[in-house]
Amino acid sequence: MSGADWMKPKPDATKEPVDLQTNRPHPARVYDYLLGGKDNFPADRTAAEAGLKANPNSRIPPRENRNFLRRAVEYLAREQGIRQFLDIGTGIPTSPNVHEVAQALAPDSRIVYVDNDPIVLAHARALLTSKPEGRTEYIDADLRNVDRILNAPALREVIDLNQPVGLLLIAIMHFVGDADKPYEIVQQLVDALPSGSFLTLTHLTGDFDAAAWDRVAAIYAKQGVTMQVRPHDDIARFFTGLELVEPGLPIVTKWRPDADVNPDATDTQVAVYGGVARKA
Repeated sequence: MSGADWMKPKPDATKEPVDLQTNRPHPARVYDYLLGGKDNFPADRTAAEAGLKANPNSRIPPRENRNFLRRAVEYLAREQGIRQFLDIGTGIPTSPNVHEVAQALAPDSRIVYVDNDPIVLAHARALLTSKPEGRTEYIDADLRNVDRILNAPALREVIDLNQPVGLLLIAIMHFVGDADKPYEIVQQLVDALPSGSFLTLTHLTGDFDAAAWDRVAAIYAKQGVTMQVRPHDDIARFFTGLELVEPGLPIVTKWRPDADVNPDATDTQVAVYGGVARKA
Protein backbone atom coordinates (compact mmCIF):
# COMPACT_ATOMS: atom_id res chain seq x y z
CA MET A 1 0.00 0.00 0.00
CA SER A 2 1.33 3.42 -0.89
CA GLY A 3 1.53 6.12 1.72
CA ALA A 4 -1.37 7.97 0.10
CA ASP A 5 -3.77 5.02 -0.07
CA TRP A 6 -5.31 5.77 3.30
CA MET A 7 -6.31 9.25 2.06
CA LYS A 8 -8.29 8.02 -0.95
CA PRO A 9 -12.02 8.82 -0.84
CA LYS A 10 -14.29 6.11 0.47
CA PRO A 11 -17.19 6.30 -1.99
CA ASP A 12 -19.39 3.79 -0.21
CA ALA A 13 -19.61 6.05 2.84
CA THR A 14 -21.20 9.07 1.15
CA LYS A 15 -22.14 8.36 -2.47
CA GLU A 16 -25.75 7.22 -2.00
CA PRO A 17 -28.46 9.07 -0.07
CA VAL A 18 -28.95 7.53 3.34
CA ASP A 19 -32.35 6.74 4.83
CA LEU A 20 -31.84 7.64 8.48
CA GLN A 21 -35.05 5.91 9.60
CA THR A 22 -35.74 8.67 12.08
CA ASN A 23 -39.26 7.49 12.90
CA ARG A 24 -38.01 4.76 15.24
CA PRO A 25 -35.25 4.69 17.86
CA HIS A 26 -31.95 2.97 17.19
CA PRO A 27 -29.60 1.77 19.96
CA ALA A 28 -26.64 3.69 18.51
CA ARG A 29 -28.55 6.96 18.56
CA VAL A 30 -30.06 6.36 21.99
CA TYR A 31 -26.53 5.64 23.23
CA ASP A 32 -25.36 8.88 21.60
CA TYR A 33 -28.08 10.83 23.40
CA LEU A 34 -27.21 9.28 26.76
CA LEU A 35 -23.57 10.27 26.20
CA GLY A 36 -24.66 13.86 25.58
CA GLY A 37 -24.28 13.70 21.79
CA LYS A 38 -26.36 15.50 19.17
CA ASP A 39 -26.66 12.86 16.47
CA ASN A 40 -30.09 11.63 17.48
CA PHE A 41 -33.73 12.28 16.69
CA PRO A 42 -37.02 12.70 18.59
CA ALA A 43 -37.77 8.96 18.57
CA ASP A 44 -34.34 8.27 20.07
CA ARG A 45 -34.69 10.96 22.70
CA THR A 46 -38.20 9.81 23.62
CA ALA A 47 -36.99 6.25 24.13
CA ALA A 48 -33.96 7.42 26.11
CA GLU A 49 -36.00 9.70 28.38
CA ALA A 50 -38.53 6.94 29.00
CA GLY A 51 -35.62 4.65 29.89
CA LEU A 52 -34.27 7.27 32.28
CA LYS A 53 -37.62 7.46 34.04
CA ALA A 54 -37.64 3.69 34.38
CA ASN A 55 -34.02 3.66 35.57
CA PRO A 56 -32.52 7.05 36.53
CA ASN A 57 -29.03 5.51 36.34
CA SER A 58 -29.27 4.92 32.59
CA ARG A 59 -26.71 7.61 31.70
CA ILE A 60 -23.98 6.02 33.81
CA PRO A 61 -23.49 2.70 31.94
CA PRO A 62 -22.69 4.33 28.55
CA ARG A 63 -20.08 6.63 30.09
CA GLU A 64 -18.28 3.92 32.04
CA ASN A 65 -18.61 1.52 29.13
CA ARG A 66 -16.87 4.08 26.90
CA ASN A 67 -14.07 4.46 29.45
CA PHE A 68 -13.66 0.68 29.55
CA LEU A 69 -13.36 0.54 25.76
CA ARG A 70 -10.49 3.01 25.82
CA ARG A 71 -8.67 1.10 28.57
CA ALA A 72 -9.17 -2.24 26.82
CA VAL A 73 -7.84 -0.97 23.49
CA GLU A 74 -4.85 0.59 25.23
CA TYR A 75 -4.17 -2.72 26.96
CA LEU A 76 -4.38 -4.68 23.72
CA ALA A 77 -2.20 -2.26 21.77
CA ARG A 78 0.38 -1.56 24.47
CA GLU A 79 0.66 -4.82 26.39
CA GLN A 80 -0.41 -7.44 23.86
CA GLY A 81 0.91 -5.88 20.65
CA ILE A 82 -2.41 -6.08 18.82
CA ARG A 83 -2.34 -4.05 15.61
CA GLN A 84 -5.65 -5.11 14.06
CA PHE A 85 -9.08 -4.33 15.49
CA LEU A 86 -12.56 -5.36 14.36
CA ASP A 87 -15.13 -3.17 16.12
CA ILE A 88 -18.67 -4.46 15.53
CA GLY A 89 -21.54 -2.25 16.63
CA THR A 90 -19.25 0.74 16.78
CA GLY A 91 -22.02 3.33 17.08
CA ILE A 92 -21.90 7.01 16.24
CA PRO A 93 -18.35 8.39 16.23
CA THR A 94 -17.46 9.61 19.72
CA SER A 95 -13.87 10.70 20.31
CA PRO A 96 -11.67 9.02 21.17
CA ASN A 97 -12.64 6.32 18.72
CA VAL A 98 -10.85 2.97 18.55
CA HIS A 99 -8.48 4.07 15.79
CA GLU A 100 -7.54 7.20 17.73
CA VAL A 101 -6.72 5.20 20.85
CA ALA A 102 -4.87 2.41 19.06
CA GLN A 103 -2.94 4.60 16.65
CA ALA A 104 -1.87 6.96 19.41
CA LEU A 105 0.13 3.99 20.74
CA ALA A 106 0.84 2.19 17.46
CA PRO A 107 0.40 4.35 14.35
CA ASP A 108 0.41 1.28 12.09
CA SER A 109 -2.76 -0.11 13.67
CA ARG A 110 -5.57 -1.10 11.30
CA ILE A 111 -9.21 -0.86 12.28
CA VAL A 112 -12.42 -2.03 10.63
CA TYR A 113 -15.66 -0.63 12.00
CA VAL A 114 -19.01 -2.38 11.50
CA ASP A 115 -22.50 -1.05 12.15
CA ASN A 116 -25.96 -1.16 10.57
CA ASP A 117 -27.29 2.21 11.72
CA PRO A 118 -27.74 4.49 8.70
CA ILE A 119 -26.63 7.54 10.67
CA VAL A 120 -23.33 5.81 11.48
CA LEU A 121 -22.93 5.25 7.73
CA ALA A 122 -23.62 8.94 7.18
CA HIS A 123 -20.86 9.79 9.65
CA ALA A 124 -18.49 7.11 8.38
CA ARG A 125 -15.89 9.61 7.23
CA ALA A 126 -15.27 10.53 10.86
CA LEU A 127 -14.25 6.91 11.35
CA LEU A 128 -12.28 6.68 8.12
CA THR A 129 -9.38 8.78 9.29
CA SER A 130 -6.02 7.27 10.04
CA LYS A 131 -2.38 7.77 10.72
CA PRO A 132 -0.47 7.43 7.43
CA GLU A 133 1.10 4.21 8.70
CA GLY A 134 -2.25 2.56 9.44
CA ARG A 135 -5.69 2.28 7.92
CA THR A 136 -9.38 2.33 8.82
CA GLU A 137 -12.45 1.04 6.98
CA TYR A 138 -16.19 0.86 7.60
CA ILE A 139 -18.61 -1.95 6.76
CA ASP A 140 -22.36 -1.39 6.68
CA ALA A 141 -23.60 -4.73 8.08
CA ASP A 142 -25.70 -6.30 10.79
CA LEU A 143 -23.90 -8.22 13.54
CA ARG A 144 -26.25 -11.13 12.94
CA ASN A 145 -24.95 -11.52 9.38
CA VAL A 146 -21.52 -12.85 10.26
CA ASP A 147 -20.76 -14.13 6.77
CA ARG A 148 -21.35 -10.68 5.29
CA ILE A 149 -18.90 -9.18 7.76
CA LEU A 150 -16.19 -11.79 7.38
CA ASN A 151 -16.39 -11.83 3.58
CA ALA A 152 -16.57 -8.07 3.12
CA PRO A 153 -13.82 -6.83 0.77
CA ALA A 154 -13.14 -3.93 3.15
CA LEU A 155 -12.32 -6.37 5.94
CA ARG A 156 -10.11 -8.55 3.78
CA GLU A 157 -8.21 -5.52 2.48
CA VAL A 158 -7.45 -4.13 5.93
CA ILE A 159 -7.26 -7.11 8.29
CA ASP A 160 -5.04 -10.14 7.85
CA LEU A 161 -6.96 -13.00 9.42
CA ASN A 162 -3.74 -14.96 9.73
CA GLN A 163 -2.51 -12.45 12.32
CA PRO A 164 -4.01 -11.71 15.78
CA VAL A 165 -7.09 -9.49 15.85
CA GLY A 166 -8.76 -7.59 18.64
CA LEU A 167 -12.50 -8.30 18.26
CA LEU A 168 -14.57 -5.65 20.01
CA LEU A 169 -18.22 -6.32 20.89
CA ILE A 170 -18.94 -3.34 23.09
CA ALA A 171 -22.46 -2.91 24.49
CA ILE A 172 -23.95 -4.73 21.51
CA MET A 173 -24.81 -8.28 22.58
CA HIS A 174 -27.62 -7.20 24.91
CA PHE A 175 -29.41 -6.03 21.75
CA VAL A 176 -29.31 -9.58 20.40
CA GLY A 177 -32.07 -11.70 21.89
CA ASP A 178 -31.78 -15.41 22.47
CA ALA A 179 -33.93 -16.06 19.39
CA ASP A 180 -31.08 -14.71 17.24
CA LYS A 181 -28.57 -17.16 18.73
CA PRO A 182 -26.12 -14.65 20.25
CA TYR A 183 -23.65 -17.28 21.50
CA GLU A 184 -23.41 -18.85 18.05
CA ILE A 185 -22.76 -15.41 16.54
CA VAL A 186 -19.85 -14.74 18.88
CA GLN A 187 -18.46 -18.24 18.43
CA GLN A 188 -18.55 -17.91 14.65
CA LEU A 189 -16.63 -14.63 14.85
CA VAL A 190 -14.06 -16.02 17.26
CA ASP A 191 -13.63 -19.17 15.15
CA ALA A 192 -12.61 -16.98 12.21
CA LEU A 193 -9.74 -15.43 14.16
CA PRO A 194 -6.27 -16.92 14.62
CA SER A 195 -4.54 -17.93 17.83
CA GLY A 196 -3.39 -14.93 19.84
CA SER A 197 -6.52 -12.92 19.05
CA PHE A 198 -8.66 -11.33 21.77
CA LEU A 199 -12.37 -10.93 22.38
CA THR A 200 -13.37 -7.77 24.26
CA LEU A 201 -17.03 -7.70 25.24
CA THR A 202 -19.28 -5.65 27.50
CA HIS A 203 -22.90 -6.41 28.37
CA LEU A 204 -25.66 -4.90 30.49
CA THR A 205 -26.78 -6.91 33.48
CA GLY A 206 -29.78 -6.95 35.75
CA ASP A 207 -27.85 -8.64 38.55
CA PHE A 208 -28.05 -5.59 40.81
CA ASP A 209 -31.47 -4.16 39.92
CA ALA A 210 -33.39 -6.55 37.72
CA ALA A 211 -36.68 -4.70 38.04
CA ALA A 212 -35.25 -1.40 36.78
CA TRP A 213 -33.65 -2.98 33.71
CA ASP A 214 -36.75 -5.05 33.00
CA ARG A 215 -38.70 -1.77 32.86
CA VAL A 216 -36.15 -0.30 30.45
CA ALA A 217 -36.23 -3.40 28.25
CA ALA A 218 -40.03 -3.27 28.14
CA ILE A 219 -39.95 0.36 27.01
CA TYR A 220 -37.48 -0.45 24.25
CA ALA A 221 -39.56 -3.45 23.17
CA LYS A 222 -42.58 -1.19 22.63
CA GLN A 223 -40.39 0.84 20.24
CA GLY A 224 -39.34 -2.28 18.33
CA VAL A 225 -35.88 -2.54 19.93
CA THR A 226 -34.77 -5.80 21.52
CA MET A 227 -32.86 -5.48 24.79
CA GLN A 228 -32.01 -8.56 26.82
CA VAL A 229 -29.93 -7.93 29.93
CA ARG A 230 -28.27 -11.09 31.20
CA PRO A 231 -26.77 -12.34 34.49
CA HIS A 232 -23.05 -12.76 34.98
CA ASP A 233 -22.98 -16.48 34.20
CA ASP A 234 -24.80 -15.99 30.91
CA ILE A 235 -22.42 -13.20 29.90
CA ALA A 236 -19.45 -15.37 30.83
CA ARG A 237 -20.68 -17.92 28.27
CA PHE A 238 -19.61 -15.55 25.49
CA PHE A 239 -16.01 -16.23 26.55
CA THR A 240 -16.30 -20.03 26.45
CA GLY A 241 -13.02 -21.60 25.35
CA LEU A 242 -11.09 -18.35 25.82
CA GLU A 243 -8.72 -17.29 28.58
CA LEU A 244 -9.95 -14.22 30.43
CA VAL A 245 -7.15 -11.84 31.36
CA GLU A 246 -7.05 -10.44 34.88
CA PRO A 247 -9.24 -9.30 36.54
CA GLY A 248 -11.69 -11.52 34.68
CA LEU A 249 -15.27 -10.35 34.06
CA PRO A 250 -16.08 -7.67 36.64
CA ILE A 251 -18.24 -4.58 36.45
CA VAL A 252 -16.39 -2.39 33.95
CA THR A 253 -15.27 0.20 36.49
CA LYS A 254 -13.26 -2.56 38.22
CA TRP A 255 -11.44 -3.68 35.08
CA ARG A 256 -7.97 -2.11 35.32
CA PRO A 257 -9.36 1.25 36.49
CA ASP A 258 -7.56 4.51 35.95
CA ALA A 259 -8.15 8.16 36.83
CA ASP A 260 -11.09 8.47 34.40
CA VAL A 261 -13.19 5.94 36.28
CA ASN A 262 -15.88 7.49 38.45
CA PRO A 263 -14.94 6.26 41.96
CA ASP A 264 -18.43 6.99 43.25
CA ALA A 265 -20.28 4.88 40.67
CA THR A 266 -21.76 1.79 42.28
CA ASP A 267 -22.17 -1.63 40.66
CA THR A 268 -25.92 -1.04 40.60
CA GLN A 269 -25.48 2.22 38.72
CA VAL A 270 -22.93 0.90 36.21
CA ALA A 271 -24.65 -2.44 35.56
CA VAL A 272 -22.23 -3.47 32.81
CA TYR A 273 -19.83 -6.41 32.93
CA GLY A 274 -16.74 -6.30 30.76
CA GLY A 275 -13.86 -8.57 29.97
CA VAL A 276 -10.97 -9.25 27.62
CA ALA A 277 -10.06 -12.83 26.73
CA ARG A 278 -7.35 -14.47 24.62
CA LYS A 279 -7.80 -17.22 22.07
CA ALA A 280 -5.13 -19.86 22.59
